[in-house]
Amino acid sequence: MRILLGLGAGDDSLQALERTAERAVEAGDDLTVAIIDDDGERSVDDIEADVQQALDERGLTAEIRYLDADAGSELVDIAESEGFDRIVIGGGTTSPMGKIQLGSTAEFVLLNSHVSVTLVR
Repeated sequence: MRILLGLGAGDDSLQALERTAERAVEAGDDLTVAIIDDDGERSVDDIEADVQQALDERGLTAEIRYLDADAGSELVDIAESEGFDRIVIGGGTTSPMGKIQLGSTAEFVLLNSHVSVTLVR
């Protein structure tokens, strides 16, 4: 399975990275990582270092790409035009009322992608 993993600066992205890398090892997935420059708490270099560490720990190789501000649209375009089977993104918190709250990138991907999407919370 060809997986496109979108990673931002949040902790939810680290969870998505760990779970996706573990699954890639188990299932033999072809993994591509798209690092999103969203001006978050961690820099793109820090995110890339986390990606390399997760890949190295599992003996995985993956293509790494870099996306700009309109990352949701870019993720959907890449996945659909290049034949990916699934997009994986982290995100989502739960409000005090129990509703799921999504970031703008996760919401765009979930609402607009014709490729299957896995949201890691």
